[in-house]
This record gives sequence, structure tokens and C-alpha cells, in this order.
Amino acid sequence: MITEIGIVAGEVWQYLEKYNEATLSQIAQAIKRERDIVMLSLGWLGREGHILIVKEGDEYRITFRKKE
Repeated sequence: MITEIGIVAGEVWQYLEKYNEATLSQIAQAIKRERDIVMLSLGWLGREGHILIVKEGDEYRITFRKKE
């Protein structure tokens, strides 16, 4: 499972690198992955400080943090 989370985290990273910001639903739909695995991957990326996650109503908005 940890390998799959890492793979999906890479897919999320690539998506956000291209679009910079998206909702959880947009990301899951775009990379064609189940919402639960995307959420686990976002947790990983968030813990490492690569993304910001903000709750907006019933949805989460994810923003890519570019390292300078």
C-alpha cells in the first residue's frame, strides 16, 4: 500500500506542478484514481510541506508550494 501511495503522490505532484491549484475532486478525476488513495497521497505531500490544503465548504483546495 505504501508503494501505491507514493506512486499516486508522484501523479498528484505532476498534476499540481502543471496546474498549481485544484480541488481534491478535480485531482482524483484528472489522474483517474480513487478519492481515498488521493487523500492518503495528499497527506504525504502535505506532511513533507510540498502542498497546502485548505477546506472550502465540503471540498478541499490543494495548492502546490514551489521551493525557491
